[in-house]
Amino acid sequence: MKLLSLARELSENAYPGRGIVIGKSADARAAVIAYFIMGRSTNSRNRVFVTEGDGIRTQCHDPAKMQDPSLVIYAPVRVLGHRTIVTNGDQTDTIYDGLKGGLTFEQALRSREFEPDGPNYTPRISGLVSVADGNFNYFLSILKSNNGNPDACHRFTFSYENPAAGQGHFIHTYMHDGNPLPSFQGEPKPVELSGSIDEFTGQLWESLNEENKVSLFVRYIYLSDRSFETRIMNKNQ
Repeated sequence: MKLLSLARELSENAYPGRGIVIGKSADARAAVIAYFIMGRSTNSRNRVFVTEGDGIRTQCHDPAKMQDPSLVIYAPVRVLGHRTIVTNGDQTDTIYDGLKGGLTFEQALRSREFEPDGPNYTPRISGLVSVADGNFNYFLSILKSNNGNPDACHRFTFSYENPAAGQGHFIHTYMHDGNPLPSFQGEPKPVELSGSIDEFTGQLWESLNEENKVSLFVRYIYLSDRSFETRIMNKNQ
């Protein structure tokens, strides 16, 4: 399948919602992780990313504007040894606890489903990156309703071994803007990855819709020693 332009995928979609990108840098030196959030409501837009240990957390920007923190305040990124978890909700903690208890990524998510925010029933998207001995692999997952019917949860897990340099996969919550918002369909999109961490971060941030973008997290984990660099962009400064 032809690799897609990540910049084009973002710039031509005013509201992909929240998105995860995972892959290998073009120079083959690093595992690449990106996570962004967007918002249409005041509550969703009233957030920033802040560091928390080796991971990050969403935080209210203006406490006076916070309405309901239940689905907007969470830890999108946590690190457990050689594994990095990235998700669009508090299932980050579910995966973290499950892995510690001996469950697989897929097994840990069996206890969760899409978000209870009808009529959208926002999918829960999750990723797991494992870097060890100079190599890495990754998983992506989506839990979503049955085409807007909350009586059933459809569960999909995708596994990627020995990723090629300059290639990754992109999954996001919504196909595009709408009311209700249409859930992501199909497999994660194969995308081209290029540039240094600063170039890649700048490309993603500039490609996100100016009105709806909220925050962006990018991390390069270097395969040689698992050291990493992180960049965070917040519209609310």
